[in-house]
Amino acid sequence: MDMDDNLPRKADDPLAQLLRQDLGPLSVADLEARILALEGEIARTRSKIESAVNHKASAEALFKR
Repeated sequence: MDMDDNLPRKADDPLAQLLRQDLGPLSVADLEARILALEGEIARTRSKIESAVNHKASAEALFKR
């Protein structure tokens, strides 16, 4: 699997835009704020994944009765 397989397909996708953004003009404070925001988004995404996995497991357990 190529790393590009995980990237968004549309050029106007927000993640694609984020990955292309030039970090050069950003200050250290801007970069730190960006990292905090991205870490928050990672936590939110992981929480959604966990919720989806738990929901699926609950549904499978319900229908196996």
